[in-house]
Amino acid sequence: MTPYSTLHRRAFLTRATYGFGATALASLMSDDARADGLPGILAAPHFAPKAKRVIFLSMAGGPSHLETFDYKPKLAQMDGKPMPESLTKGQQIAQLQGAALKCFAPQHGFQRYGKSGQEFSSLLPLLGTMADDLCIIRSVYSEAINHDPAHMFMNTGSQIAGRPSMGAWTTYGLGSEAKDLPGFMVLTSHGRGGQNQPIAARQWASGFLPSRHQGVHLRGKGDPVMYLNPPPGITADRQLDVVKSINSLNAEHDAMVHDPEIATRIAQYEMAFKMQSSVPDLMDLGKEPASVMDLYGCKPGDGSFAYNCLLARRLAERGVRFIQLYHKDWDHHGDIKQGIVYKAEEIDRACMALLTDLKQRDLLKDTLVIWGGEFGRTPMSQGNGRDHHNKGFSIWMAGGGVKPGIHYGATDDLGYHAVENPVDVHDLHATMQHLLGIEHTRLTYRFQGRDYRLTDIKGKVLKAILT
Repeated sequence: MTPYSTLHRRAFLTRATYGFGATALASLMSDDARADGLPGILAAPHFAPKAKRVIFLSMAGGPSHLETFDYKPKLAQMDGKPMPESLTKGQQIAQLQGAALKCFAPQHGFQRYGKSGQEFSSLLPLLGTMADDLCIIRSVYSEAINHDPAHMFMNTGSQIAGRPSMGAWTTYGLGSEAKDLPGFMVLTSHGRGGQNQPIAARQWASGFLPSRHQGVHLRGKGDPVMYLNPPPGITADRQLDVVKSINSLNAEHDAMVHDPEIATRIAQYEMAFKMQSSVPDLMDLGKEPASVMDLYGCKPGDGSFAYNCLLARRLAERGVRFIQLYHKDWDHHGDIKQGIVYKAEEIDRACMALLTDLKQRDLLKDTLVIWGGEFGRTPMSQGNGRDHHNKGFSIWMAGGGVKPGIHYGATDDLGYHAVENPVDVHDLHATMQHLLGIEHTRLTYRFQGRDYRLTDIKGKVLKAILT
């Protein structure tokens, strides 16, 4: 290898054409540095996609399916009575080990919505106006029963930390159409009514994929991104000179060692520079009409779930491929009756507004919206709350090639086991990738002698819910 100190200009220019680093550097130095989005590994999708992007609404803490989307009148009839041992014997339980397991009735009523007659909580009347757009899946199950491993499993298909997240896999395969924003962005919020369980950045990490595919956290309050503004006295032109100089050195090094992380560093310097103008524009809601702000019921910069839903729509318009919103405080070990009221108030209008807004802008047809938590809650009582439950819970999907106005799968009469059309988390991932035009068994990455994929060695596409 030619020593770094003696690499001549001609050799540098020749070698630099080999890697992504040269491409990123050329993009930054061109007159139109915003012409291209983030490229993916696939030259084209495996087949025609139904969805161009995903908005994943993650309800962190484990929302109770029994107070939201899975009505169980039999559970109401058995309130206070022992849970049948045939359902619970030998089953994994989080915090109720050794306790008397008693049935706990649904704490709020359900009603039917729309022409489709979708049945879900009466606490969600505004979302009910969108019932004919929803596909409610009532038979999801997970391998994990505690928060952190369950988040890892829902995000990466594995309870083991270090695997790439679903957003990272998506941009790795398809790239992004966003010209001056990352292809995978994450927003977080919390409100009232439950324990504020922590969430970790590893849940949107890139794992062993190149780090440019990791999610970028966009904060709803304060500076949306850390160090977004240049230091006092540094102009944009001066900063561009610095970025170009650093990237030139990085590209020279990349030409010799061909390290993917150097190429990533070049791309991230470029993206960070672009974000200094794109992020303030994204966050400026001054051009949004009053009718839109009223629809969402939020105020600029209030950090609410509704505000993040509005930002999600704006990110979708700008070509971001994967947008994930975390809304916390769904962990109702106690006082679930009042706690679920708070959570319903925080998401009801916001979810309705997001779906309505996407639909009015003709974006819902190619945007896949997914709502759900890392698991559900037990049919058994934990005082006046519910414990973690992974054997059967509910999510909903809308847009992007999903049949509207239907429900799929079911739990047993008490809401314990998924018994009709059980849906593994790997099945959910396989279906999501299918709608994006990805054959899930073919998008792999070689790591430590093995080909990995988001769905691991499992996953089936839920063809019955597809248009």
